[in-house]
Amino acid sequence: MEIRKENVDVVIVGGGPAGLAAAVRLYEKGVRDILIIERERHLGGILRQCIHDGFGLTRFRTTLSGLEYARRFIDQVKELGIPYVTDTTVLEVSSGKVVTAVSSGGLVQWQAKAVILTMGCRERTRGALGIPGERPTGVFTAGVAQAYMNLYNRMPAKEVVILGSGDIGMIMARRLTLEGAHVKAVFEIQPYPSGLPRNIEQCLNDYGIPLFLSHTVTEIHGNARLSGVTVSEVDERMKPIPGTEKEYACDTLILSVGLIPENELSLDAGVTLDQRTKGALVDEYFQTDVEGIFAAGNVLHVHDLVDFVSMEAEDLAESAAEYVRTGRLPECPLAVRPDGNISNTVPQRVSGTRAFKLSMRVNRPMKDCRVVVRQNGVELASKKMKKAIPAEMIQLAVKTDRIAQNGDLEVSVEC
Repeated sequence: MEIRKENVDVVIVGGGPAGLAAAVRLYEKGVRDILIIERERHLGGILRQCIHDGFGLTRFRTTLSGLEYARRFIDQVKELGIPYVTDTTVLEVSSGKVVTAVSSGGLVQWQAKAVILTMGCRERTRGALGIPGERPTGVFTAGVAQAYMNLYNRMPAKEVVILGSGDIGMIMARRLTLEGAHVKAVFEIQPYPSGLPRNIEQCLNDYGIPLFLSHTVTEIHGNARLSGVTVSEVDERMKPIPGTEKEYACDTLILSVGLIPENELSLDAGVTLDQRTKGALVDEYFQTDVEGIFAAGNVLHVHDLVDFVSMEAEDLAESAAEYVRTGRLPECPLAVRPDGNISNTVPQRVSGTRAFKLSMRVNRPMKDCRVVVRQNGVELASKKMKKAIPAEMIQLAVKTDRIAQNGDLEVSVEC
């Protein structure tokens, strides 16, 4: 099969909130030779199935549904005439910034000056959890159940158990309840919720749906259709405690047990991943360790708010525009090293020559604490917090006038 070959300044892989925001900002910075590649039929990514509100408060200073939030960027892309293709799957991104994709029109290769990775993330499935039992229908991830209801007008459940207190799972608990299903409970294996406090209040407490911490599903029952699950309490090592088993009759089990950045294409390109975030290792310019390949949004690290996804992609676009103009970006020799209370940080490397925004998450709930960034024992930045929880990303601005040109940056939480 003949492969059509084209040249373009910037290829953006993924037409969700990160890719769209990056494209618009690139255009505003004077980069006009852009192509967005989206594998679905429409632009917008996961936001197309998010009919609930709560989006846009940070980015647009107003509350929007996911559809409305995406529409604002889609409209800008169309008004500016930024080229995009849909129903097109990227097969490979090479370290030389060659993007190979396939669509109904055949194979195409684009040689780019810069590649922006904004593929988002996927849900962890039953297979990743290894729950024993039969394999009946009626076991869905929260996102799949949301798509059935909001995109295809299909009601997937009547009697529901939800495993995991992730935000999508709690939002689906409310959505299913409003459509007439009976959500019996949400079970979370951790001793603390994994979703935002506002969703616990608005999606569970407001509808009388109980949340059980330190509990997990230990067996699935049913033949053709799910008939019930066994739930057990877990110990501090998250191992089921014998004798605590309880059966719940249900026809549907919804899984909301975490998200994984979609980085298969990143690995093909030779990009090194951070074992903590499962996304790329990037510097303050959001450039990976493969020159000219950038990453932002949920493919880089999972965000709790889509506003932060778009704003991060806009910051990336500023750097990518500079790279396209000059062919290089400053070196970033200083590493960012978190202590044992912090699960991850982005970026992982900085130049020390300019101010940057540090994003991070704690690995357990903490109260009355202070997040501190130090270099060579000197405090560069800090932030006091009444409480810090893993569900909420912490962002901290670090000013350039205090950074030395040698010595890694140490990030710690003091309580």
